[in-house]
Amino acid sequence: MESVLHMDVYLDTLIQNYGNFVYVFLFLIIFVETGFVLTPFLPGDSLIFISGTFAATGALNPYILFFLLSTAAILGDTINYWIGHYFGEKIFMKFIKKEHIEKTKTFFHNHGKKTIVLARFMPIVRTFAPFVAGIGKMDYLTFLSYNIIGGIGWVAIFVFSGFYFGNIPFVKNNLTIITLAIISTSFIPPMFEYIKHKRKKSKDQQINTQIDPS
Repeated sequence: MESVLHMDVYLDTLIQNYGNFVYVFLFLIIFVETGFVLTPFLPGDSLIFISGTFAATGALNPYILFFLLSTAAILGDTINYWIGHYFGEKIFMKFIKKEHIEKTKTFFHNHGKKTIVLARFMPIVRTFAPFVAGIGKMDYLTFLSYNIIGGIGWVAIFVFSGFYFGNIPFVKNNLTIITLAIISTSFIPPMFEYIKHKRKKSKDQQINTQIDPS
């Protein structure tokens, strides 16, 4: 379980012990992380990036990674959409923190359909976006098109960033710091949206106060 939850940390050991079966593990982790609304805690961005750095050393094939993980991401979001579509309000809402759903709904409201693409780069929102799209009965073909664009773009950016920069000495020697930086950067969009929302709310309150001083 420790290896699964922190697969990005133990990837080197897993490659040595399991060889090409690591591709199966990576596929399943990305599929589950994107496909089930109760598993947003699994590694995503960092795991894909670090997989790319191992591809740079020849331990993994970057093109196999790109194909498999893109497929896992697209299938995961598709499963998550249909879970939300059929079972969201009946079952899973009892087990999900309301603020996670509200955060995702707010992001949907501000960015519309492109949320499916943007959410790929945001932990937690990435897992909840297709679920909320399913609950909201978004047209499936529309969802699928954005799902494919987002899944391919997300995996391509992180796999090939790791692959092309993985052999740089600074990257090799500071992989933990870089991983933390990637994770931290992923939180910038939701923080920006939160600040923007708070400012808008404060501005609306000031306007209402001016209109109705009492």
